[in-house]
Amino acid sequence: MARWQPDAPGRLAAAALDLFEERGYENTTVIEIAERAGLTKSTFFRYFPDKREVLFGESALTGLLVEAITAAPPESEPLEAVAHALDVLGQEVFTASRREFSARRQAVLDANPELREREARKRIGLADSMIEALERRGVPDRTARVAAKLGALAWEIAHDQWIGTSGGEEFGSLVRQVLAEVRAISAAC
Repeated sequence: MARWQPDAPGRLAAAALDLFEERGYENTTVIEIAERAGLTKSTFFRYFPDKREVLFGESALTGLLVEAITAAPPESEPLEAVAHALDVLGQEVFTASRREFSARRQAVLDANPELREREARKRIGLADSMIEALERRGVPDRTARVAAKLGALAWEIAHDQWIGTSGGEEFGSLVRQVLAEVRAISAAC
């Protein structure tokens, strides 16, 4: 690929995923990732601090989540504001065209303890961002924490189901199903 082609971060992520699958995470270098993407090592480091981070787009997700919680209708209950944000992720990030990439990415993460640890930290950070966004809406701290943590759990369960299907349900629909189960369980207690 020529260096002038667009979407360098996406090209780097795709190249890294291919190489991680082919050679393993431990046996892949930044230089190899950059070369596979048709870019230079310095271009790689312009977008990512290390090879681990090439599979984690946390800042973009954080921004979408916070923005969507903020944009939820004012009368939304905390968990509904979180559900609104997860719907936005389903529409903008976890789309049908990303399903295969997401499934492949998850397989690479599952095979590497260092990457699983990074994914866990990412999820904690995203939940913390949801808590902060809810608190800015005036939600009390404990309620914000419960709603955000339940949302994060629903996200995880829905994501696992979503990558396991070959084109069936949309991510947003799966999240809503999980949240409905959460509500039903809570009502039964």
